[in-house]
Amino acid sequence: MNWLEEGSKYLMPNYARYPILFEKGEGVYLYDEKGNIYLDMLAGIAVNVLGYSHPAITKAICQQAKKLIHTSNLFYIKPQIELAKILVENTIKGKVFFCNSGAEANETAIKLARRYFFTKGENRYEIITFKGGFHGRTLGALSATFTPEYQEGFKPLLEGFRYAEFNSIDSVLDKVNEKTAGVMIEIVQGEGGINPAKKEFLQDLQNLCREKNILLIVDEVQTGIGRTGKLFAFQHFDLNPDIITTAKALGGGVPIGAVVAKDNVSSTFSAGTHGSTFGGNYLATEVAKQVLKIVNQKDFLEEVSEKGEYFKQKLKETFGFKVKGLGLMIGLELPSHIEAKDIAKESLKKGLIIGTAGKNTLRFVPPLIVQKNHIDEAVEKLKLIIR
Repeated sequence: MNWLEEGSKYLMPNYARYPILFEKGEGVYLYDEKGNIYLDMLAGIAVNVLGYSHPAITKAICQQAKKLIHTSNLFYIKPQIELAKILVENTIKGKVFFCNSGAEANETAIKLARRYFFTKGENRYEIITFKGGFHGRTLGALSATFTPEYQEGFKPLLEGFRYAEFNSIDSVLDKVNEKTAGVMIEIVQGEGGINPAKKEFLQDLQNLCREKNILLIVDEVQTGIGRTGKLFAFQHFDLNPDIITTAKALGGGVPIGAVVAKDNVSSTFSAGTHGSTFGGNYLATEVAKQVLKIVNQKDFLEEVSEKGEYFKQKLKETFGFKVKGLGLMIGLELPSHIEAKDIAKESLKKGLIIGTAGKNTLRFVPPLIVQKNHIDEAVEKLKLIIR
């Protein structure tokens, strides 16, 4: 029995997997078991920001693994404290909770918002999210995600979520009531089609939250850690969220999630109210420290913005289709008769890995170390397929 047959026999069928098995990676390239080379413009779905076999990540993993990997949060963990300090000093003044994924981070944010008003003696528990948004597949995060096909077969969902139209402050106003605890938003919707929020809308949303004493929760799971040309996407728009969630790229491939919340909000978590066995262990936090050390540099982030603009312009000039996104989080909207999944599948035959976002949008979230020659190579390969 070969690995494909064994995979089908022993793994649950909840992923539509391509029949490819990778053996190694280097930089922005992956190599399968047959020696075929693939240019990766997906980065493990916006995870591998420093590409593959990056010496700083490899060194951090090896050195930390020789000392300690896990002890539990019954004890203080030095790299966890150091990582929390970096996140707080570069986002909002507050405190950090560590977990293992974006869905867990968003679950934490939901619990934290509800707990905040509970401790104030207010019966406010509803969270407003947005159509086209995506916050994860655990039951709470799925309830926050307005995508009927994701929710099918898992009802009844968690109550207390209301869905507004993205980029419409009037729609948000229509959903606000005396039970509203928070508004959760992606600055650029990922799974929904690489849809950026408008600056005016974000400012209006923040003003509304301040006026109504509603917590502003920004989901930076995909947009965070340099993806948009800032360490976090909200920093493009002069926002001051109450809660920020992040994951994916934070560990450069090692699972980790984080929630940063202002002191008045984070203080409502007391001992025993929330936890995570593996959250913020030695290995994950030490690696994340090294990722931030590299990504959170002015020159590095400026290059991300520059390469993002280059990539978008290249796509526009080559295909003439609508291009959207921010930094190196880019969507190419295909004509309605072309399905993105078909193009992504054909791209693999040309040694190109790309993603999809919605039915007709190709998603490009390459490692942030990608260079312009790699972008040129990707566009040329894609041109052979689309043309």
